[in-house]
Amino acid sequence: MAVRIRSRFHTEGQRSAATLASVVAVLAWKLAIESLNRMRKADYDIDIGRPYFDFVCDFMIFMAMAADRIAYMKLDGERRAEFTAALGKRMAEIVEDNNEMLLGVAQPGECQRHFVDLFNRRSADYAEFDYGPTGPDFGFKRYFAACLREGLPEKDRLWVVDQVMEIEVPDALKALDKTLAGLFGGGEKPSGRVRRAVAGD
Repeated sequence: MAVRIRSRFHTEGQRSAATLASVVAVLAWKLAIESLNRMRKADYDIDIGRPYFDFVCDFMIFMAMAADRIAYMKLDGERRAEFTAALGKRMAEIVEDNNEMLLGVAQPGECQRHFVDLFNRRSADYAEFDYGPTGPDFGFKRYFAACLREGLPEKDRLWVVDQVMEIEVPDALKALDKTLAGLFGGGEKPSGRVRRAVAGD
């Protein structure tokens, strides 16, 4: 099932960072679920519960890190920082809103807090890799695959890296690039690399 991509608004004018972030967060959620279903159909054992939850969180964080790098190339430093912080916050809210689907049973706020903590830790790790005009470098993609690999049983770990790097990453980034090209437009010249963590509650 193809994911419907929203890449433009019906009215003119600059959108707030929160509005842009919300569009990307919803896209990331849909792509994460689509990827999860595809991998389960390919006989990867990603069970409902913690494995399911961890997969979705890491997939969405990968999308956020990619979106942040594209924002760096398109927006000025302040607007990029606002966008990325809003994106992490909105993603955490989506995960929390779907906590029963992801984990089955969770304490109120538990999923959101976990996502924010993981987002901040993964952000520091992804910062070690490059992401240029043609997309992420090998290390960026390989790190994402390694994150997903952690939650899989031993029998699936040998094959998941190829699946993620050759199928899941290209499909996801194609959709993200199309969306951000419409949302950011030509963009502005970046004024510097500014990183912002997602604030917890």
